[in-house]
Amino acid sequence: METPKKIKVALLGVGTVGTGVYKILTRQREEMVHKIGAELEIVKILVRDRKKERPGIPAELLTDCFADILDDPEIQIVIEVMGGMEPARTYILEAFRHGKHVVSANKDLIANDGKELFEAAQENHRDFLFEAAVAGGIPIIRPLKQCLAGNNLTEVMGIVNGTTNFILTKMTENGMDFGEALKMAQELGYAEADPTADVEGLDAGRKMAIMASIAFHTRITFSDVYTEGITKISADDIRYAKEMGCDIKLLGLAKNTPEGIEVRVHPMLIPSNHALASVRDSFNAVFVHGDAVGDTMFYGRGAGEMPTGSAVVGDVIDIARNIQYGCNGRIGCTCYKEIPVKKMEDTFNSYFLRIQVQNRPGVLANIAAVFGNNQVSIAQIVQKKAVKGRAELVVITDCVCEKNMRDSVMILEGMSIIQEISSIIRVYTEEE
Repeated sequence: METPKKIKVALLGVGTVGTGVYKILTRQREEMVHKIGAELEIVKILVRDRKKERPGIPAELLTDCFADILDDPEIQIVIEVMGGMEPARTYILEAFRHGKHVVSANKDLIANDGKELFEAAQENHRDFLFEAAVAGGIPIIRPLKQCLAGNNLTEVMGIVNGTTNFILTKMTENGMDFGEALKMAQELGYAEADPTADVEGLDAGRKMAIMASIAFHTRITFSDVYTEGITKISADDIRYAKEMGCDIKLLGLAKNTPEGIEVRVHPMLIPSNHALASVRDSFNAVFVHGDAVGDTMFYGRGAGEMPTGSAVVGDVIDIARNIQYGCNGRIGCTCYKEIPVKKMEDTFNSYFLRIQVQNRPGVLANIAAVFGNNQVSIAQIVQKKAVKGRAELVVITDCVCEKNMRDSVMILEGMSIIQEISSIIRVYTEEE
């Protein structure tokens, strides 16, 4: 029997995801010959501190010098799982220039500088794959680029951040407030010590920029994405949503409309019988609508050592197969259109508002007049409670223009009868 060819691989970073990648490639080593027709061997791992103990990883694989990887002509695939913008960006570009293929899990970098990375890969006829950059172990990038390529995709929507979904699940099912649920998420390792990127919607925004770019074949960067987090969601909001037969989820929404691309991340009230409402804890789910396939849903673990490692290794296997058959660079950047991005103020939504007002005659009429004068139609208004001259109102609007709602809120906040606008949350409707 002919000795199988060896494809040598280098790993940049061996944190949570990098460790998962190493474990999977080691565990699957004998299987790779049958899956690829070649062996996969990790020969170098770039780390900051070579002296730090890394159980299960041979010390001789470690290097703190990127040149050791760059200047080794036998290393054909570089796996970047170090995260951050720099030096990851420089390392990836240099890897392409030295004829190496790249797999990355770096959503921050791809959402901001994807165009430059794709151009460098194409110029050097190399593969650049990044399945792990969105939704962890859930296959979504490859389906968008390949399996659904026969469709005109018009909408991508879903839960793409496990930390916020865990927090909202605990607030909904256990009656916790935001701070309590966040603390639990941190203790269990779902949330970082600084959770800003998750709870303010930034992480989800980067993922939506990547998916929208691929789905609609036009360049969307993170700066194009409207982001709003969950830090203002209260136990009262959760309870009132339940009374309406809804759950609150942090949703990413990207739509290709005749007026341009909508891409945004924000909390929404969604009917409790909707499939996304049943996505609990740290799980993610993505809905995709295509003109031929209709609705499809992708569901699974959105993060973690092994799920994300699984996505990375899947990309490595794909590239290795391409190397075996001499067909690298088949699928590069798919952004061949230039579609404008709609401003958030031009989008249409239904809204849930929780307003604290003076408890006296004429208040409802004044509020209704403000909304009416700004072309905001009220579907429902209910007084929830009244204490010592203060009343709490819950207002549900019809589907209205965001700009008109903002104008209404600005006027209401300046009125003496309004003590506080406690919450403004968009409501999912089928017209969305």
